[in-house]
Amino acid sequence: MERLREHYVKNVKSTLESEFSYSNNMMIPRLEKIVINMGVGAAAHDRKKIESASQELASIAGQKPVITKAKKSIAGFKLREGSGVGVKVTLRKKRMYEFLDRFVNIAMPRIRDFRGISKKSFDGNGNFAMGIKEHIIFPEIDYDKISETRGLDVVIVTTAKTDEEALALLKGFNIPFIN
Repeated sequence: MERLREHYVKNVKSTLESEFSYSNNMMIPRLEKIVINMGVGAAAHDRKKIESASQELASIAGQKPVITKAKKSIAGFKLREGSGVGVKVTLRKKRMYEFLDRFVNIAMPRIRDFRGISKKSFDGNGNFAMGIKEHIIFPEIDYDKISETRGLDVVIVTTAKTDEEALALLKGFNIPFIN
């Protein structure tokens, strides 16, 4: 079993159960999935950029990403309907826990001027989203081989009903929140 999943089963689950006094084991919040999204603005003009972003996200996530396509044509952005504008990957089960472990323990400390994550990034339904300005914080990315640094979004979807439950769950995974 993965290290983080084992930590959840042994420690976090019992802590959440005592803190929120759930009547049923299935009410205890858990991670459902992690979605990683990388927008590539110039991909409408250059197919190679979206392919390189796809390879970089695949090395970060350990899974092949899906190319996201434009829903509408926008003349001002020189964008056509159906052209690729980004890449995304949805992680579940084993890969989700492995990514979260690497993200919290290896990548987050490498963020420049990092002091912690704001608690304001919850959506009101127990899900957490954060943006990262540079994808080079991940050790899988070779700094010398990339053409440009890109940002990415990480969305952590939980089964928690409220933001307080989700915050307690994510704190159990040692995610550094401030204030």
